[in-house]
Amino acid sequence: MTNIAKLPPTPATATPNAATERAQDPKPKITPDGAEWDGAALDHQVHAAMGRLTLGMSPMALMAAWFDWASHIATAPGKQAEIVQKVVKKSQRFGRYVRSTATHLARLDTPPEPCIEPLAQDNRFRDPAWQKWPFNLIHQGFLLHQQLAHNAVTGVPGVTAQHEQRLQFLTRQMLDIVSPSNFLPTNPETLHKTREHFGLNLVHGAQNLSNDMGRSARGAPPDGVKTFRPGVGVALTPGKVIFRNHLIELIQYAPTTETVRPEPILIVPAWIMKYYILDLSPQNSIVRYLVDQGYTVFMISWKNPDAADRDLSLDDYRELGVMAALGQIADLMPDRRVHATGYCLGGTLLSVAAAAMARAGDERLAYLDDMMWKQGYLDSTQMAGAFQMLRSSDLLWSRMTRDYLLGEPAPMTDLMAWNADGTRMPYRMHSDYLRRFYLDNELSSGRFNVDGRPVFLSDIRAPIFALGTLKDHVAPWRSVFHIHLLTDTQVTFALTSGGHNAGVVSEPGHPHRHYQIHPIEAEAPRADPDRWVAMATRQEGSWWSAWQGWLAARSGTPVAAPPIGAALANAPGEYVLQR
Repeated sequence: MTNIAKLPPTPATATPNAATERAQDPKPKITPDGAEWDGAALDHQVHAAMGRLTLGMSPMALMAAWFDWASHIATAPGKQAEIVQKVVKKSQRFGRYVRSTATHLARLDTPPEPCIEPLAQDNRFRDPAWQKWPFNLIHQGFLLHQQLAHNAVTGVPGVTAQHEQRLQFLTRQMLDIVSPSNFLPTNPETLHKTREHFGLNLVHGAQNLSNDMGRSARGAPPDGVKTFRPGVGVALTPGKVIFRNHLIELIQYAPTTETVRPEPILIVPAWIMKYYILDLSPQNSIVRYLVDQGYTVFMISWKNPDAADRDLSLDDYRELGVMAALGQIADLMPDRRVHATGYCLGGTLLSVAAAAMARAGDERLAYLDDMMWKQGYLDSTQMAGAFQMLRSSDLLWSRMTRDYLLGEPAPMTDLMAWNADGTRMPYRMHSDYLRRFYLDNELSSGRFNVDGRPVFLSDIRAPIFALGTLKDHVAPWRSVFHIHLLTDTQVTFALTSGGHNAGVVSEPGHPHRHYQIHPIEAEAPRADPDRWVAMATRQEGSWWSAWQGWLAARSGTPVAAPPIGAALANAPGEYVLQR
């Protein structure tokens, strides 16, 4: 989450037809019968079909990475000798552990210390049952092989960083598939459950698998989701939709205090998911918390695009989204500054908009690109699959073990229901986003153009509150921390426990939550993440309180609450209900 305080509102200049005024999709269209043969269209069709099987990953790109690694390691005798040495050392270490285990079993004395510990984020072998024979030997051997595979694919002289990262990803996926935690005979937790319940857990697991396959074939949501529909269980904070265009609805929430801060808050959520992660159940709603603290809150609710929206661009999302919302707030509350808050991709878009306003004052993606070209959008299930692969041991295989071997699916929660309520991504916008932000890194290098001119994050002068989460697998906090290297203003960075979503939804009173916070002045020497951690004070509780205090220090004296704009509908609106 990125918060840019006191962003001056600028009237919106976009119209609902902005997308149609832009250059058309350069990719070839599928030609009608009788038209001239378009071989490129056939290629895109084939790639799109293959991409569905590979979750958008290009087999050629994977083969190129493997060939790069294989050709370089074949001519690197030093690296080969290093790998052999590691094999010998790990074999000796495992042999000593086996002997110590045998001695312990014979004498019933103190169990030996493990010869290797799982990574901090690896929870598969935390249960004490994994420390008992023979499962201690099974999981220790697996972890040593996992470490050895990492040693083999990294540090090979001459291999490009991109190919090395791709091989690490592929190797991790392959090892996660064969993890002993995924199989009944090698998992002590599932064996114990099976003995204890005389195999009924496997019956229940088979029923869960059958139900999930049926729901997937029908495109139906998981069980229990209906309990948390927007307006029923979640997204309950009272408010009105006061503006609607082709891409957004703008919600203004009703005040709950007699007076409010003069600066309203505009929240720009990610358009990849529904906005109501920030307005879940009343007890963990960021929106309700801010309203109760005396702020006037506005929320962008993005449309769920379909094939007809394939040509919506990043500029459309900026103009029809951020700029249109700021224009409406300016009309309703003239001469007010705005606390603008972006969540996930919304923070990226908001940063671009802020930099543009301040200024006024490849093969790797080919298969994913072709999938979107054929459909006109990237489906939410395809994006969810990609996110799951980033941490497949926890998000995919551990869940399957729990659901299908233990027969104990996790009960539905508001956050899980929100996570199952995905949105689509227009072809042009998402293709541009991946290429320009991810592949070519245009924004951080000052090459990202808005209206034909580059924008620079260093032009932003408003103070920034930036949040990272310790277990974020989508936006690792050390990467988020680099915001202070790209800007020339005070950045208050906060690091909270939890993951990409659960760390943000961390209301006061949430158990076992803590955070660290420390401001970085624009003129201060640049700190690396580890040095910052050493300086930042750890505090127990929710980061919400620290953020609210930061906002309050940059807000004016409370005034009478502004009127609510002309209502088009009650919150949560219509766009959030689109499927």
